[in-house]
Amino acid sequence: MKRTFRAWFWIKAGVAAVSGILAVVTLFWQDWIEALTGFDPDSHDGSVELAIVFGLAVTCAVLSVAAGTEWRRSKSSAAIV
Repeated sequence: MKRTFRAWFWIKAGVAAVSGILAVVTLFWQDWIEALTGFDPDSHDGSVELAIVFGLAVTCAVLSVAAGTEWRRSKSSAAIV
């Protein structure tokens, strides 16, 4: 049996992976946002970066669960066929 995944699976999995990677990068290198954009909203106090890590981690978790649901859906539909 061959699994076929909808495009939504790949989108969810890809965005989850990118947000997870960015969350880890932000944990270890908090100034990457300022280095990339030149914008420093918190004057190097780290509060904005902490909020970004939290948001990215939540996004990663939610989209990972959603992609897992798509994964299981494709598995059950492949078994029916």
